[in-house]
Amino acid sequence: MSDWENVALATDLAEGERILVTLEDARIIVFNLGGEFYAIEDICTHDGGELASGEVEGDEIVCPRHGARFSIRTGEVTAAPAYEGLDTFPVRVEQGMVQVRDDRWD
Repeated sequence: MSDWENVALATDLAEGERILVTLEDARIIVFNLGGEFYAIEDICTHDGGELASGEVEGDEIVCPRHGARFSIRTGEVTAAPAYEGLDTFPVRVEQGMVQVRDDRWD
């Protein structure tokens, strides 16, 4: 089972902001949406490009290369050209620290 990793102080990741972190060789974007924290892998399933620099519209991130859209909350595709969802990661706040873990191989 993977360990929880500290990624940011909860107070340092304001509502609407995101950070990019690397855990166990995975690039992960951590978002604060409405005071809730979410984490998705930074790889567009359409062509393997990065997502971190994409625009956030509501609770979706838009791939900067071809416009595929994904739900930040669930990783589900919300608009083509992607058809496969993103990996999501568990997030929690412990003692004021945002923590993420990569549980894909547990």
